[in-house]
Amino acid sequence: MPNPATSVTSTPTTATPTTAAPAAPAVPAARAEIRIREIAPGELPVVHAIRREVFIVEQGVPEEDEWDDLDGGCVHLLAEDADGSPLGTARLIHGDQAYNLTGRDDVVLLGRLAVRLGARGTGLGAALVRAIERAGVERGARELELHAQVDAIGFYQRLGYAAHGPEYLDGGIPHRTMTRVLTS
Repeated sequence: MPNPATSVTSTPTTATPTTAAPAAPAVPAARAEIRIREIAPGELPVVHAIRREVFIVEQGVPEEDEWDDLDGGCVHLLAEDADGSPLGTARLIHGDQAYNLTGRDDVVLLGRLAVRLGARGTGLGAALVRAIERAGVERGARELELHAQVDAIGFYQRLGYAAHGPEYLDGGIPHRTMTRVLTS
């Protein structure tokens, strides 16, 4: 059963889309209430639309690299504005899928963190990371691993993550593995 929504307050951004992808709804100048919730299985197309916009259209990730067989077993979080418009998403890989990827039963993975262009710079990305961390703790995890685009390492470091190992390409974009110990 999905967890209750988490409300966060967001400050505005004035970013303008630079691609043909549809713009995310603007975050109003007055502080906006953002709801982050676990999606129901039938809502996966909404999450996929955000990921397509951010990763495939904006960043040029090949479509075959974006879609994998993990989505069906993941927890997907969706961030929405007060009107229910989708602003961002992230997924939590847990259980057997996480074990198969990490070799540890106390580690979960954050993946596919995507925030639409008009909602960037508002704190939404950090709120999604914290919500994924809580979902991991609820599932018994002691550590969270993620594969950060090199340009986003500073963002994750500010949230307490440490980079490990060399750079590698994922979807044609340089990445590094990062981890953070979770507390309940």
